[in-house]
Amino acid sequence: MSSPHLNRRLLVSALSVLALVSATSGFASGAPTPSPAAQGSVTAQASAAAASFTDDFDGAAGSAVDGSKWQTETGDNVNNHERQYYTAGNSNAALDGQGHLVITARKENPNNYQCWYGTCQYTSARLNTSGKFTQSYGHVEARMKIPRGQGMWPAFWMLGDDIGQVGWPNSGEIDIMENVGFEPSTVHGTLHGPGYSGAAGIGAGYTLPGGQAFADDFHTFAIDWAPNSISWSVDGNVYQHRTPADTGGNTWAFNKPFFLILNLAVGGYWPGDPDNNTTFPQQLVVDHVRVTTSDSQPPA
Repeated sequence: MSSPHLNRRLLVSALSVLALVSATSGFASGAPTPSPAAQGSVTAQASAAAASFTDDFDGAAGSAVDGSKWQTETGDNVNNHERQYYTAGNSNAALDGQGHLVITARKENPNNYQCWYGTCQYTSARLNTSGKFTQSYGHVEARMKIPRGQGMWPAFWMLGDDIGQVGWPNSGEIDIMENVGFEPSTVHGTLHGPGYSGAAGIGAGYTLPGGQAFADDFHTFAIDWAPNSISWSVDGNVYQHRTPADTGGNTWAFNKPFFLILNLAVGGYWPGDPDNNTTFPQQLVVDHVRVTTSDSQPPA
């Protein structure tokens, strides 16, 4: 995109729904071109790494996600003006029996859910690993097939585990992959921290060649994360590398444990609302989520 955009989200604590927490996402053009050494980092780091978290979503069709690894958030999102209500259990997030997690957004309101704008129009799901898994550094990836259509907003991202103590954006946020439906060929990776949040977030986009759409097939979205260094890749192709030098003198908020988040939002400031051409249900299909750590970067 040629201009920044804003993204505010809600956070649910590891033990209970504590509050709605603002989190943002944006795009800044002019990302530095990764060096050949950085472009080869995905393969090199993965080969020297050991798994610290993995979920291949094996299980019976209709089963809920593994509760020892994930918690399901509930509620709407006031700050970003999203349109969905995130439900509990397996209503909108379930295994398909073929090794996938399917997060489904539906145009429905079966239980008279109430959102910031009145009666909710859509349901969906959001999962996180807060209180169950956090890590500092390593290779973090998800292989996913994203939905399509105006107003759809899938994301794979991370928040600093200290968000309950320091708040956002001091906690830091790492957006590994975000897509908005009006850009079917492009995904975005972004950093947010103190002094570079919202429209000032530090990031870049990756666009598939030849007009291909990300919704047409599975793709692997990843970061390689080390002290004072984060690189983003799609299908092993590194497209962005960031260090503290990119923060404009502000604090680098990424040398500490973070937890994982997967969600499928509907509508909001950045993607806009669905229109008459958007079909429902839409699905974010996740083949796996894996986090590895090299011998020199043990889990926090």
